[in-house]
Amino acid sequence: MTASAQRPAPQFNAFAASCPSRRLLDTIGDKWVSLLIVALGLRGPLRYSELSSQLEGVSQKMLTQSLRRMERDGLVTRTLTPSMPVRVDYELTSLGRSLLVVMSQLKEWAELHMPEVDASRAAYDADHR
Repeated sequence: MTASAQRPAPQFNAFAASCPSRRLLDTIGDKWVSLLIVALGLRGPLRYSELSSQLEGVSQKMLTQSLRRMERDGLVTRTLTPSMPVRVDYELTSLGRSLLVVMSQLKEWAELHMPEVDASRAAYDADHR
């Protein structure tokens, strides 16, 4: 074995400012990316227009940027089908599917605890007027 083959895998520490895992956390922590992961995980491959309809309020620019970031990071695949008009489908990769449970739980947690968060916000705002 060569010396380079014996080297341990690089260690990552997201608490360190220079760690590349921070950029990955920026991507998966983005609200549109997290919702895209859940939407694609629940419904399977979807066309751009279906994703746009599923995620109310997302602009074309943000949807496009989010999908490109996800594709670059290996979370989704983009498949073009030659037709009139061209059909483009997005699907989670196995790496993207590995995030599905976590993102689904986070979405469900937010939906379940929204009344408590709203009450806390109202109390905070009342105390800080």
